Amino acid sequence: QVHLAESGGGSVQAGGSLRISCSAVNIEKGQCMAWFRQSPTNRRVPLASVDSDPLPRYDDSVAGRFTITHDDTTGTLYLQMNNLKPDDTSTYTCAASDRHYCALRMDIDDWHYWGQGTQVTVSS
Repeated sequence: QVHLAESGGGSVQAGGSLRISCSAVNIEKGQCMAWFRQSPTNRRVPLASVDSDPLPRYDDSVAGRFTITHDDTTGTLYLQMNNLKPDDTSTYTCAASDRHYCALRMDIDDWHYWGQGTQVTVSS
C-alpha cells in the first residue's frame, strides 16, 4: 500500500520561493506521481507529474516557474516553486497512481493515492 505525506508549506511574499516535499512509502520506480492544488472553487488542479517517461509534464499555469523532481535514493517527490504569485495560494497535495504512464489531465479516479496536503500562502 502506497502512503504519501506532504511537508514544507508556509507563507511567503509574492516573488518568493518554496520547496515542498512528498514522502512516499512503497512507491515503485517509474510509478506515476503528481502535484495538485485546489482551485478557489475547490477543484483539484494537476500541476506537474512524473512517470516512466523521463520528461516531466507541467500545467501552463506553473510551467517555467515550478519544477517537479523525484529523488530515487529516498523516494521523495519535490516541487520547487519560484516566482510565487498570490494566485498560487492553495492547499498542495501529492498523488500517486498504480500506473507507470500517466497523462497529467487523466481521470481523477486514476490517481489512487493521496497525501493530506500542505498549505501554501502567498501574500502581495
